[in-house]
Amino acid sequence: MRSRYSAYVVGAVDYVVATTDPEGPLARDDRDVWAEEIRAFSVRTRFEKLEVREVAQIDEEHAEVLFFARLSRDGEDVSFGERSRFVRRNGRWLYVCGEVAGSG
Repeated sequence: MRSRYSAYVVGAVDYVVATTDPEGPLARDDRDVWAEEIRAFSVRTRFEKLEVREVAQIDEEHAEVLFFARLSRDGEDVSFGERSRFVRRNGRWLYVCGEVAGSG
């Protein structure tokens, strides 16, 4: 989770794509469009703080992370909390998706 947040901070688009589950709902067939969406989000967003609040390994292949990210865009607070799901494929943890989990 921390490495993906850091990748967004520095605009490491390839890393964000590479650590997203290709079988998950967020993976896109058109990698160029997907990469541009990630790049635009990274450029327009000010990443202020990440708090990992809970980590739970469900089994050997699945885990969840509860986090809160303090973000702003154009001076507006766009912070959010999320419970993220991860899957391990070929020894690597990949982001599957997340559900909004409140704020602050």
